Order: sequence, then structure tokens, then C-alpha cells
Amino acid sequence: MKKIFLFAVGVMMMQLAISQSNKQVAWTYNAKKVADNTYEVHMVATINGDYHLYAQDVGGDGPIPTSFTFTKNPLLQLDGKVKEVGKTVKKFESAWNHDVRYYEKNVDFVQLVKLKGNAKTNLSGKVEFMVCNEQKCLPPSDVEIKINIGG
Repeated sequence: MKKIFLFAVGVMMMQLAISQSNKQVAWTYNAKKVADNTYEVHMVATINGDYHLYAQDVGGDGPIPTSFTFTKNPLLQLDGKVKEVGKTVKKFESAWNHDVRYYEKNVDFVQLVKLKGNAKTNLSGKVEFMVCNEQKCLPPSDVEIKINIGG
């Protein structure tokens, strides 16, 4: 019985730790038409307090880079890779023993998509990210993405 109780407490603590990452970053999404059937999808991360969010190319092993995984949609075609728009900080972090790239306060991740025809659909998937400050890193977190496109 004691082992079951300790296991349950451990699972709850892990869930609490993972949910802390979501509290440190607020995600907003929107799509902007830039040409006929072509949209810029903006996935904006607003980072709280003294935390920072790692770039997609963090610069080496160690922290979990921000990554996007999109669900296949026959009505959409991704055009290129997700671009980062924001002030990149490149700094040596002793925890990783090398320079890393990250963002403070906010960053706009932009994915270009082409709509096949005059349809209304959505781009969905998830973003995985990790945040740290000078004292600690929070466990990586996943957030669902769903953005309306077209129409």
C-alpha cells in the first residue's frame, strides 16, 4: 500500500512540474493571408518573468529546443520551415557547458502554408518547448496548436 501511495504522489508531482512550464509561456495563434491561398501562421510565445524559451536550433546538446509537429492535412501544404522572429540571445550556460540560443519576453514563430483551393480548414499539431531561468529549468511541455486557415 505504501508503494502505491508513493507512486501516486510521484505521478502527481510530475504532473505539477510539467504544468509549470505551461504557466511560464502563453501561446497565441493567428493566420494572416499574404497572397492568393497563401497564409503566414503566427505562433507567438509570451514568456513570463525571468524565464527564457529555447530556440529551434539551441546550439548543442542539453536543453530541449522548441519544436513544432503539424498534423497532416490534405488541404494544406507547408512551405518551408518555421521561422523565428524575435531578439535571439546567445549566451554561455554553465549547466550545458556551451553557448545556447534562446528568447526572453516573446518570440513569433512563423510558418508559411499554402491552401489547396478555396477551402476553410485548420492547421493543427503541437509545440514542444522548455523554459529555464538562472536558478532552474522546468520540464519540457507540449501545447496543442489549432489555427483556422482560409474561408
